[in-house]
Amino acid sequence: MAVTLGDPRGIGPEVVQRALAQERLDADITLIGPDDQIAKIPADHRVGVGAWGSGSGEREGGNEESDAGRLAGRAVEQAVDLVRAGTVDAIATGPVHKHALHLAGYRYPGLTEFLAHLAGADVAMMLATGNLRVVLVTTHIPLRDVPGQVTTERVISTGRIAGRALQEWWGIEHPRLAVCALNPHAGDSGLFGDEDDRVLRPAAQALGAVGPLPADTVFVRALKGEFDAVLAPYHDVGMTAVKVAGFGKGVNVTLGLPFPRTAPDHGPALDIAGKGIADPGSMRAALELAVELARRQVAEH
Repeated sequence: MAVTLGDPRGIGPEVVQRALAQERLDADITLIGPDDQIAKIPADHRVGVGAWGSGSGEREGGNEESDAGRLAGRAVEQAVDLVRAGTVDAIATGPVHKHALHLAGYRYPGLTEFLAHLAGADVAMMLATGNLRVVLVTTHIPLRDVPGQVTTERVISTGRIAGRALQEWWGIEHPRLAVCALNPHAGDSGLFGDEDDRVLRPAAQALGAVGPLPADTVFVRALKGEFDAVLAPYHDVGMTAVKVAGFGKGVNVTLGLPFPRTAPDHGPALDIAGKGIADPGSMRAALELAVELARRQVAEH
C-alpha cells in the first residue's frame, strides 16, 4: 500500500507516523512525501517499507503554500504510478490543503476529482464509519448549485458505482441502498419542493433502492443496519451524519477507481500541526480499511 503524507505543513505527517506506530498492519507500506518527514517515521513501526521521497530540498524557496501543494499533488501522482506499475494494491492519502493544490496548478475540487482524472474513471465519494456508509451525489459545490446538479441520471450513476463497490470491495452480494431526500420531510407531497418526487424517487426506483427518505431519519436507520449505504444529495448532509456518528473514526473512500483509495475524514489542520495533539484515529481507520479492501480485491483476482 502506498501512503502519502499530505500537505507537509499540516498534521498529515504526524498522524501517519502515529497511526503506523500502533499495531502492525498486515501490509507492506510505501511512504511518499518529503524525505525529511519520511525519515522521522521509525522503520521498526513498519512492515516492508519503501520510501519514495519527494525531495526535502524542494520545500526551500518560492511560495510556501504553492510548494506545499506541489509536493502533495506530486505524491498522489507517484502513488497512482505505483498502482499502475503493480507495485502497490491500494492508496491511503494524508490530508491536503485545497487552496495550496490550486496554487500549485492542481485545479480540482478535491483529491476525489483529481484521482478520477488520473485514473480516467467515473467515481463517487463515500464516507464510512462503522456500519454507516454515505455516498455523495454532489461533492464540493456551492449549496445554491445543488438542486440543479442533483439529477435523476446522476443519482442513478452514483448508486450504480456504490453498488458495484459494495459488491466487489465489501463482498455484499445484494447491496441495500437508501436515497436521502433533498428537502425537509422529503418534500411532504410537494409542500416543500418537488425534487424528491420528480427527481429522486424515479432514481431510487431504477436502482431498487428505498426512498427518498427524510434526512432526519435515514441515517439513523442506516446506523441500525437497515441499509448498506445511503446516497446523500449534497456534501454537508452526508458529511455531518458521518462525523456526528463517528468523528475521528470516519474514512473517505473513492469508489469507482480500479484500486482502493482511502483518506481520513479531516483536513490538514494547519493551526495545530506540530503541537502533538492531532488525533490519528481517522488516519489509522483509513489505513486499516485500505488493507481490508485491497486484501479482498487481491483474493478475488
